[in-house]
Amino acid sequence: MNINCGLKLPGRNCIFFHLASLTKQGKCSNLYRSYVGYCRTQVSCTRDKCQRLDLSGNTRNCFLAGSPDSYRNFISKGLSCLLNAPNTEVYKNGPHASRRFCFQSSQPLGVKIASLQNSFVGQLPHHFSAWNIQIIRFFRTSPSFQAAPVPLFWIIVKPAQKLFAIILGRSIRNWWKALPPNKRELFKESARKNKWKILLGVSSLGVLFVMFYFTHLEETPITGRARLLVFGKEHFRELSQMEYDMWMEEFKTKMLPETDARYQVVERVVGHLSASNKDIPQVSALEWVIHVVDEPGVNAFVLPNGQVFVFTGLLNAVSDIHQLSFILGHEIAHAVLEHAAEKASLVHFLDFLSLIFLAMIWAICPRDSLAVIGQWIQSKLQEFMFDRPYSRTLEAEADKVGLQFAAKACVDVRASSVFWQQMELAETIQGQPKLPEWLSTHPSHENRAEHLDRLIPEALKIRERCNCPSLSGPDPRLIFRLNMQHLLESSKDEETPNSTKRALSKPNLNFPHTQKVEDTPVTFAVKPTN
Repeated sequence: MNINCGLKLPGRNCIFFHLASLTKQGKCSNLYRSYVGYCRTQVSCTRDKCQRLDLSGNTRNCFLAGSPDSYRNFISKGLSCLLNAPNTEVYKNGPHASRRFCFQSSQPLGVKIASLQNSFVGQLPHHFSAWNIQIIRFFRTSPSFQAAPVPLFWIIVKPAQKLFAIILGRSIRNWWKALPPNKRELFKESARKNKWKILLGVSSLGVLFVMFYFTHLEETPITGRARLLVFGKEHFRELSQMEYDMWMEEFKTKMLPETDARYQVVERVVGHLSASNKDIPQVSALEWVIHVVDEPGVNAFVLPNGQVFVFTGLLNAVSDIHQLSFILGHEIAHAVLEHAAEKASLVHFLDFLSLIFLAMIWAICPRDSLAVIGQWIQSKLQEFMFDRPYSRTLEAEADKVGLQFAAKACVDVRASSVFWQQMELAETIQGQPKLPEWLSTHPSHENRAEHLDRLIPEALKIRERCNCPSLSGPDPRLIFRLNMQHLLESSKDEETPNSTKRALSKPNLNFPHTQKVEDTPVTFAVKPTN
């Protein structure tokens, strides 16, 4: 299963095109028109969303998409553009001191939902109180310009840095070749005399790198693990917005509507996970927006700004709502733990260190062909010794935190390891080659299932502390093992004495407990409310 961790920019041409578009004239008018249209669209969309998600039958407060920080950021950066348009309407809920843009129902906020119900039938329309409308006075400002995010800047200049290191190393090599033999000996003798000074200079450079590393260490949310973080959260949110626009452009014809049953299942699962973990600041600070893509790939990912993308191939691969809840909890954990910024920070730090070795390779190797081979070896050593093992570490951490999210949502966490066992079985049957784990950015399905089995006892204790009802029915792991035994016995019975091919090539994987996700009741056993 290819679950993305980090940012995948489609292409350099798209990046330069986006940078060029940022400096175009007329940005303010476009920003004004898009924002006013966004506000008007969100009013109707959010009203329909509240009607669909109001499962208790009572009217509740519903807020427009977006956190207070995002609206504050919009006002601080784009107010000059908005004020340049006459009769701009800004909707604000007056009684709230927090200044959130929202609409409020005529009844007070209801109590916490006891459980999610099964029905997808829409609720009756709600009646909302009148909006307070403020008219902003008209005046003119100069057009604004937006700089590229810092991570994107370093992504663009990365090839230039490598080219500079190659030119520097090659120039040193050519300079050394051009020296007469007597000058070479004089240079070597001078280096031997000043070896302690050279050693001190190299050591000072190493100390600078060590100081930079330790002064940029931060504590990972929830797990408390120390990690290197070079880029700020604000920079990565801007970059994730650019990536979001690219994904939306790529999948614009494949997005499922909100009325689709599969979309509603994902929406309710994500909503239930976020509501059950709202005590975590990183979860409650983000607004989780759902996008279900009609693609056969078994894939799902969450951008750092809370945009959730789920492929229909994943919905077909899971056996029940509990497996889907764990997978989405895993993806939400990536965003909450800021793994994208962490991975980019490590890659940036290692790339900067590798520039020194790259210049040394091109300076020491006598021919360009040998230098190219040495550069390739150096890049592969960095990839397989640092990049991929670190990615597998982040995946294991997301599995652990995602399982905790699912446990607090009263999900049957025992189904988590079964999903990866099913994935391993499916790949074996399809004849896909089984690569060693050290070649992959993700742990193997087998190791992943074993790791989750070790975490399940602690997750069950979390369910108990959250006052979740006891799990009823047999263990899903036991059901999977029994089905596997039944599958193997059936394949042996179907063999004929003269046959040379086993009937296991295309076995029936429709286990009794498996059904389509859109047909699965979206129910969770949640703790009772007083």
